[in-house]
Parts: sequence; C-alpha cells; structure tokens
Amino acid sequence: MAACQLAAAYGARVVAVVSTTAKSEIARSAGAHDVAFVDGFRNTVRRITDNRGVDVIVDPVGGDRFIDSLRCLATEGRLLVMGFAGRSIPSVKVNRLLLTNTAVMGAASEEYWQINQDYPRQQWSELLPMITSGAVRPSIGHVLPLSRATEALLLLDERRTSGRVLIQLRAD
Repeated sequence: MAACQLAAAYGARVVAVVSTTAKSEIARSAGAHDVAFVDGFRNTVRRITDNRGVDVIVDPVGGDRFIDSLRCLATEGRLLVMGFAGRSIPSVKVNRLLLTNTAVMGAASEEYWQINQDYPRQQWSELLPMITSGAVRPSIGHVLPLSRATEALLLLDERRTSGRVLIQLRAD
C-alpha cells in the first residue's frame, strides 16, 4: 500500500496485483489506478498497458509469481525485490534480462542505511510534506497490546491484514 501511495503521489499510473476483491478496493484507496488479480495478472497487465508492460515493479512477495512479474516489465524496466512473503526465493535466468534490457534490484532499507546514514533524514524530509498533505497515509491494519504479540505475528504470517500491525508496548 505504501508503494501504491508513493508512486501515485509522484504521478505514476499504478497497477496493483491483488488476491481478493476486498484487497482491490484497498489498493484503489491507496492510489492504484488499475488492479489485476493475482491469477492471470500477467495477461491483465499486458492488456492494461497495450502490451507494453510496466516500467517498475515493486515485489514484496517473490515466490512462483516472480517470473510473471519479470515478463510484465517494459523494455528497460526495473523489478525491485523487497522481500519474500511468498516464502520462497526465486531465481533469475539472466537471458531474460538481456532480451529486454531489464534489471532486478534488491531494495533493503536497513542495509542501505548502514552505509548511507544520512539517507533516512533525506527520506523523511521528502515524505513529511506528502504525509502532511494527505497524499501518503500510513496504513494501520491492527493495533494490539504486547500480550497479543503472537496474534500479531499470525496476522502477518497468514496474510490476514492490510496495513501495518502495531504492537502497543504500554497503554496510554
């Protein structure tokens, strides 16, 4: 959802891949112009883009849909790997990258911040005006007390939340 909001705030046409109708509404409320259901998303993306493909894909899932994500890229497109919620780490056959001049790139904040310690401050200075204006709205799915931390982890593990799951350390 954060990727949808940021991309839309920067003026991109956003296509979100979702698994349910309810999640399609959430994606649209986060700035997605179009949605594609996970089953058959490659064909939907191709149709939406008149067979051109997309310039950037943000992939927090990985898994068996990764190859179809690669195939959704336009020439010179970029696929940002942000995690493996699908629980498997895919492999890339680099001939696909050569054929389309595309790139796969890891995007891990913590590791990058360790080598560029001023970057979080830069990011915050860019994000704060977007948050203040309402263009970006951090999405909170659940707030649970520390005593329910196991439930919070299950919500994430079972993909039963949309938005962040916060664990409240103390009552206000």
